[in-house]
Amino acid sequence: MQQHDFLLEIGTEELPPKLLPRLGQSLADHIRQALIKEALSFAEINFFASPQRLGILITQLCAQQTDHLIERRGPALRAAYDAQNQPTPALTGFARSCGVDIDQLEKLETAQGSWLIYRFTEKGKAVKELMPAIITQAIANLPIPKPMRWADLDTQFVRPVQWIVMLYGDQIIAEKILGLTASNITYGHRFHHPQAIPIASAEQYAELLEQQGYVIADFAKRKANIRQQVLQLAQTINGTALIDDGLLDEVTGIIEWPVALLVHFDESFLMVPKEALISAMQHHQKSFPVINSEQQLLPWFITVSNIKSLNQAEVIRGNERVMRARLSDAKFFYETDCKISLAERLADLKNIVFQAKLGTLYAKSERISKLAGYIAEKINAVPQYAERAGLLAKTDLVSNMVNEFPELQGVMGDYYARHEGEPAAIAAAIREHYLPRFAKDSLPENPVSCAVALADRLDTLIGIFGINQAPTGDKDPFGLRRAAVGVLRILVEKHLNINLLELLALAFKHYSITLPNASAAQQTFDFIYERFRAWYQEQNIAADIFAAVYAKRPTSPFDFALRIKAVNEFCQLPQAAALIAANKRVSNLLLKENQQHLTGELNSELLQEAAEQQLAQALVEKNKQILPLYSKADYTTALTELASLQPIIDAFFDKVMVMVENQALRQNRLLLLSKLRELFSYAADISLLQ
Repeated sequence: MQQHDFLLEIGTEELPPKLLPRLGQSLADHIRQALIKEALSFAEINFFASPQRLGILITQLCAQQTDHLIERRGPALRAAYDAQNQPTPALTGFARSCGVDIDQLEKLETAQGSWLIYRFTEKGKAVKELMPAIITQAIANLPIPKPMRWADLDTQFVRPVQWIVMLYGDQIIAEKILGLTASNITYGHRFHHPQAIPIASAEQYAELLEQQGYVIADFAKRKANIRQQVLQLAQTINGTALIDDGLLDEVTGIIEWPVALLVHFDESFLMVPKEALISAMQHHQKSFPVINSEQQLLPWFITVSNIKSLNQAEVIRGNERVMRARLSDAKFFYETDCKISLAERLADLKNIVFQAKLGTLYAKSERISKLAGYIAEKINAVPQYAERAGLLAKTDLVSNMVNEFPELQGVMGDYYARHEGEPAAIAAAIREHYLPRFAKDSLPENPVSCAVALADRLDTLIGIFGINQAPTGDKDPFGLRRAAVGVLRILVEKHLNINLLELLALAFKHYSITLPNASAAQQTFDFIYERFRAWYQEQNIAADIFAAVYAKRPTSPFDFALRIKAVNEFCQLPQAAALIAANKRVSNLLLKENQQHLTGELNSELLQEAAEQQLAQALVEKNKQILPLYSKADYTTALTELASLQPIIDAFFDKVMVMVENQALRQNRLLLLSKLRELFSYAADISLLQ
């Protein structure tokens, strides 16, 4: 069967750069799925995306679907003819629906009986017939946040469409897409080659557009080209370019013909914190800063132009002027901010509402300070440092620099605190208390930072739950799920064994207003622990292991994590299956007899059978060995040691009848089983394991 490359290009007005990669990938994915569904074979699909165009190239796309045999089953033979051997209405109706005479039907023999069927070959449709509908549907499914209309057309797209190219090999598929009839005419770079460019065949598209039209249409190729140019330019001054992948994607989405330029700025600006200068370069000017081997910022940046100018020096001077203005603003803001201490800015927080029902940022800062000081005592940090850092943590939000560069919150607070002579731990805590900001982000480094980070999140969580505004469905305007995961990560990954429920209750008390939800602490605790479920799913921990530990509700997340690890390892032991079955049996017996919480001492005189005597003695010995391990949270060793009880437990159930008529004997044996379950269930409810 014939195979040719297929090209689609949608020429538009300027597309949003941040959306380009997603649009291109989505278009390719939807078309790929449709081709598979329509049984059209192909080699691969690549997408093109630039400011003026979006498209795909499908290599070695077959010319049409393969013919395939269709079999329609009609009535059973016994129902096809009447007693006079005349066709029944069922048979004549079936033949009519197939558009054939009765004698054209065939007989099919099966184990269930004989049937009349109609077989025919359905001819495959040509790719030129199928592709317009496939493309139209793929375009309709694109993730376009705000589609636009233009002229008097009913069609919608990201931006108004100027031209459509649709080629199969060298053949034009002249169908309407987005209100325009497709052709083989594209257009080059807006400045270098705005004229029409005829495309002879689909496979020539990318090379022709690059050589004649000054457009690198392939997004990935253009991105790699920009990266290479930027890195090479940085090396010419013995530096390394800071290439943020998100910024690189955005720059790639702005430019069709990249030309990287090295631009200098006045060294006097280096007295400004480098994060502010980097932010100005990256976010305002879409440029790439350059650092040296000591990670110090160099007085250079690299910008990427969309034209190959005949006077590059003038382009560079223009960038210098614009950057000078940006950096001058940053320098002015920094110098102005340094004249006012963070403590003096506290009063300004009284004018900023944290949440309408929960008061101001000033009140929140006071609560963070108190809670951070308490947490610091629990985790061997300096309480005074934690209290001070908690109080000042939000003050840089009212600085000029953070007002201009919001992404520098915390960072500027760190610089201002050091400038004022605050201890390094306090300055670091102001910066780090926002960590982690997203999944897999780094955690606060020092204990003071951890205390403030926990206090900030717990105060927010308890406050929002306290006013009954817990997240519902996908709505989480206060980012409580993210805050909860942050709390868990800090406590677990930093090995902080602290009572979370106690912290939440204290956070509730610190609110000077009356929170209407009196159950907020417990509800918040349950909400945070629910985040554990997804956490362990991602780690491929079985749901029953999570359920077994969750049933015990340990109030320390770090302790929870230790139990999960121990139970997971216990389940790998060869004795695990038998012990789990025994625990289930014990739990069922106690539940049936309504004796789940038996207490007291065993009556040794009632231990008649050798197997129950052996089990009782083993429990005494294991209690002495295991309880100290439990007290040290060494659950892994404890459960491993308990595995040695398997043959003794098996012997008990093989040789001892628990539910005997003698009430005293039965009760004593139930008490023995209760003590067995208690020893196993300290770390988790083993009976819940599968």
